[in-house]
Amino acid sequence: MEFLDVIKKRYSVRGYLDKEVEKEKLEYVLNAATIAPTGVNAQPFKVFVIDAKKYKQELSEIYAAKWFVEAPYVIAVVALRDKAWTRPWDGKNIADIDATIVMDHIILAATDVGLGTCYIGAFKKNKAYEFLNLDENEEVVLFTPLGYPNAEPRDTPRKELDEFVVYVD
Repeated sequence: MEFLDVIKKRYSVRGYLDKEVEKEKLEYVLNAATIAPTGVNAQPFKVFVIDAKKYKQELSEIYAAKWFVEAPYVIAVVALRDKAWTRPWDGKNIADIDATIVMDHIILAATDVGLGTCYIGAFKKNKAYEFLNLDENEEVVLFTPLGYPNAEPRDTPRKELDEFVVYVD
């Protein structure tokens, strides 16, 4: 697909077919994470690939929507704060930004090969940390189901450029 076509085709899938994802497609999606840009190329992240059928109960405790565990996989992107670049002038650690870019690459690559995803940020943090067995330097940033869509896109009106673009001369 052309890049802008991939972006336009992506939508938040809230329903998945009971169909396995081919190994080649999963690897394609995961490889997209490896080329995501990160601050000073630190690559401060982990990508967890979770078998949704095997861990249905645990995942349902993290995020309660039924469709969250319909796909064969749930992907979690975890930021490694102690490995990320920190801006020296204000102390902002950008691990969360890096992890978000990684998830965006994963989601766009999934769209490119006909798979569905949905950004999940409204999860129960304590349940996620417990399930993934994370330490204090690790931060769960986002989850997404990964599988074949069984739901149509919702109407998602977009702002016009002049509503959010500011040109600085």
